[in-house]
Amino acid sequence: MTKVLTHMCMSLDGFVAQPDDNPGELFEWYWGGDVTVPSAQDTMSFSTDAASAPMLQELTSGCGAIVSGRRLFDQTDGWGDNHPAGAPVVVVTHRPPPPDAAERFPRTTFTGSVADGVTAAKSVAGAKFVTIASADIIQQALNLGLVDEICVSLVPVLFGAGVRYFAELTGGHVLLDDPVVVQGARALHLRYPVRPPG
Repeated sequence: MTKVLTHMCMSLDGFVAQPDDNPGELFEWYWGGDVTVPSAQDTMSFSTDAASAPMLQELTSGCGAIVSGRRLFDQTDGWGDNHPAGAPVVVVTHRPPPPDAAERFPRTTFTGSVADGVTAAKSVAGAKFVTIASADIIQQALNLGLVDEICVSLVPVLFGAGVRYFAELTGGHVLLDDPVVVQGARALHLRYPVRPPG
């Protein structure tokens, strides 16, 4: 069964971006070390510390599909149809795809709901896992019980305001198992399995 996980870089006070959607210092650890982790984009590679590199390599190479919200997709121009993880993207949106989507984003799928997006991503991912990479979509997927593992790269900064990783959980407490912990430079990486309900 295809695992569904989330991954976001988060400030110590729970934000994944500033109010203007800028990630600020949250991404600095991706380029704060001397161990190269390649990305799927020819023009970009990561250079992390030695502890963070295997974790990042696993999150990129093991990813078979990415679920994104429309806002993130538009902000990144669809990653040029080549996300750094190398996986196809499934976009959850209530708006029609861009008029030239078939030509510009042939590896991208557009769906109208989170449940449909996760189902489509699982179909694309095959034996690899699905990563949800938008805060709003993560919150909805958690509410629907569709997430198997929560991954957080916790960065030592306080934003005070912005876009929260977890803001609109409606179904009560989500119980997690004990985390796998990787102490990186400028980021503490935590991976929490989500306990099944009941």
